[in-house]
Amino acid sequence: MDRVLGIDIGGTSIKVGLFTPEGELLEERKIPTPALTTDDAYAVVTSGITRILIAHDSTPADVIACGLDIPGPVAEDGTVGFLPNIELDPEGLVGAITATFPRATVAFVNDANAAALGEMWAGSARGVQSFVLIALGTGVGAGVVVGGRLIAGAFGAGGEVGHITVERDEPLTCGCGRHGCLEQYASAKGVVRLYLEECEHRGVKPVDVEHATDTLSVFQALSSGDECAAIAIDKMCDYLALAMSQISCIVDPGMYLIGGGVAGGFSTFAPKLRERFQELALSPCRDVKIEAAGLGNQAAMYGCAYEALRLRAEQQ
Repeated sequence: MDRVLGIDIGGTSIKVGLFTPEGELLEERKIPTPALTTDDAYAVVTSGITRILIAHDSTPADVIACGLDIPGPVAEDGTVGFLPNIELDPEGLVGAITATFPRATVAFVNDANAAALGEMWAGSARGVQSFVLIALGTGVGAGVVVGGRLIAGAFGAGGEVGHITVERDEPLTCGCGRHGCLEQYASAKGVVRLYLEECEHRGVKPVDVEHATDTLSVFQALSSGDECAAIAIDKMCDYLALAMSQISCIVDPGMYLIGGGVAGGFSTFAPKLRERFQELALSPCRDVKIEAAGLGNQAAMYGCAYEALRLRAEQQ
């Protein structure tokens, strides 16, 4: 029986999803791994996956497709760009996977792009041919789908909406080296920063914020009537709506999906975001749906499995 793998690669572990070709998730399992740069490390991955297969009466020969999502750019030809946050030798890992699963078509996908594909395959964008998933997490990324196909870009930077400039006069430097990127205001770190800055400006004591990306505390403060939290979230929505209005002029999607950790507060800020988008968007684009992503942190796992299946079909 044919099986499909979706592998979410992290810095100290991988998350493996075992799927049917129709998209049914049979099992999700986390496997702790060392840096994926040696034969011993690759063996940890392949042996762990083999154990999952055995538990489902399957063998390595049953795997027809294997997708891997990574936190870095992947170009149209599948070439992996720089990987600043994980230790990974892509060629070595692919070699180990193809040796263990000889029938498998292997595909690498950027994590935000994978999340978009997952939503298209089995989530909130099922049946939608044109949409943009914006992931608001530690950073801001996006997956852009047009005509049912992911737009990766010639250099793998398709969907890097977190680095759309929305405030040219911002003195602080973004992680990309530029200034005034959307990521500086709409990421988890950006929301917390806006909140703390507003508290300092007004000379009021902020709520306890446990860490630099603790948006939960900011949203809880908002629910308690904290004016500084309200201003911070309003600013986030302003900048995000501005970026989305520009994306719509280029892509004109039928739907925006908001995912990532910040999306935990989506029901709180969705009315403001929709209102600001209506005010800023080009008139033909104003009726776009703006909804929450549906698959949560499983979306990328689904999406890279889907991309491997698509690539297999394309090659046959």
